[in-house]
Amino acid sequence: MTPTFEPTVPRERVQALMQAEQERYARTHARSGERFAQGQQAWLYGAPSHWMRRWIGGWPLYVQDAQLPYGARFVDVDGNGYADFCLGDTGGMCGHGHPAVVEALTRQARVGSSLMLPTDDAAWVGEELSRRFGLPYWNLTTSASDANRACIRLARMVTGRPRVLVFSGCYHGSVEEAHVELRDGAIAMRNDIHPNGFPHDRLSAVVEFNDVPALERALRAGDVACVLAEPAMTNYGMIAPAPGFHDALRRLTRETGTLLVIDETHTISSGPGGYTREHGLEPDMFVIGKAIAGGIPAAAFGLSAETAERVWQVLPKLHPTKRQSAHAGFGGTLAGNALTVAVMRAVLSQVLTPEAFDRMLVLARRLAEGVNARIAAAGLPWHATQVGARVETLFCADAPRNASDVRRTRDGELEALLHLYMMNRGVLITPFHNMMLCCPGTTEREVDEHNAAFAEFVRECKG
Repeated sequence: MTPTFEPTVPRERVQALMQAEQERYARTHARSGERFAQGQQAWLYGAPSHWMRRWIGGWPLYVQDAQLPYGARFVDVDGNGYADFCLGDTGGMCGHGHPAVVEALTRQARVGSSLMLPTDDAAWVGEELSRRFGLPYWNLTTSASDANRACIRLARMVTGRPRVLVFSGCYHGSVEEAHVELRDGAIAMRNDIHPNGFPHDRLSAVVEFNDVPALERALRAGDVACVLAEPAMTNYGMIAPAPGFHDALRRLTRETGTLLVIDETHTISSGPGGYTREHGLEPDMFVIGKAIAGGIPAAAFGLSAETAERVWQVLPKLHPTKRQSAHAGFGGTLAGNALTVAVMRAVLSQVLTPEAFDRMLVLARRLAEGVNARIAAAGLPWHATQVGARVETLFCADAPRNASDVRRTRDGELEALLHLYMMNRGVLITPFHNMMLCCPGTTEREVDEHNAAFAEFVRECKG
C-alpha cells in the first residue's frame, strides 16, 4: 500500500537497513528461532499468544532468565541481555522479579491460590483502591477487557440505552464495541478485525478524539449509555487531550445522562492515582488493569457513589436468606482470587508507591529529553511525547490531535525498523507502538543505553 505521508527517510534506505538488521537478528537469535519453529507444531500461531508473533525479526525472543538484581533486564535463550522498556506492554510495569511480588506469590500459594472466598488482604486492597483512585466502590476481574465489558453492561443496565461511544483509534482490549474507527467519516473495523456478527452500526458510536462538536452531536442523540475513553490515547501514537477537552467531555456526558468510563490501563503511568487523580477527572466508572498485580492477570473497576446506587437499584446486594444469581453477566470464577489480591496488596503498598513514581517520572523525562535532543540534532521531523513514566516516539513533527492525524503521518516501515534495530542492540521497546516505559527498577544506565542506541539509529537513517 502506498503511504499517504511524506517519508522522512528514503524507502530504499529503510529497506536496506531492515535487510541488514534481519540478517543480524537471524545470526544472533538462532535458538529463539528454533524454539519458534518447534512451537508451530502445537500453538495456533507458534507461541502461547498470537500477539507474540508480532515481534519484528521473524520470530519472538524466548526468555531464559531475569538479570539480577531485580529490575528491568533479562537474558534470552541465545544469551543476549536486554534493557526492557517494553515491560510486557505495561503488564510488567513493576519490573521483573520484584521481591515483594515474589514473597506475596509464595506466601499465598501455600495457603491457596483460588478459593472463591475473600482473605484478609481483600479489605486492605479495596480501601486502597478507593483512597488511591478516588471512587468508593470496586470489583475485580481477570483483565481490563473484562472490566470494560462489565462497565458497559452496567451502563446499559442503568440507562436503558444501547450505544457505547469510543474515540477513533482507541484500544480497550477485546471489547467488541471498541473495535471500530472512522474512515472517511464512516465507521469501519479497526486493524481489519473480523466484525464477528456484532452490529456496530447500532451499538457503537465513534468520533475523533478532541473533537468536541462531534462528541456533542453524538451524545445529544440520547442513545449513548456510556463514553469509554482513555484520558490520553496511547495505542495509536500518544495523543494528548486538547486544553478543555476533558471539561467538555464531563459536562456533555452529565448534560445528556451518559455515564463516563475512564480506562487507565495504560495511563496509570501518570502517577499513583493515574491520570484521573493527577488531573482531577471525575469519571462515573474507572478501569485499571495490567500493572496492578505485578503482571498476574488482574484488573479492577470502580464506581462513583451515585453510579453504585443506580446499579444497586437494578442489581441489589444479595440478601443472605434469598437465593439469587451472583453472575450478573460479568465476572468469572478466578476474578478476585486470593493469589491476585495478595499480589495487588504488595504492589500497591511496596512497589508502585508515590516514591517509586517520583523516580520513574524523572527517568522517563531523561528518556524523552534524550530522544528529542537526538532528533533535533539530526534535524528530523520526529518527536517523542511523555505521559508520566511512559514515552512514545512518533515519526512526525507535530503532536497529533486524533487518529486521522496519526494515519496521515504514520510510517509503519520505519517503526518496524526501529523496533528491530533497538532489539539487536539489547534494548526492548513495545513492537505494537513505539512505547518505552520506566519501572521502579529502571536505572539511569538503562535509559542511557536506550538513548545511545537511538542516537545510532538516527545516524543510520540520516546515512
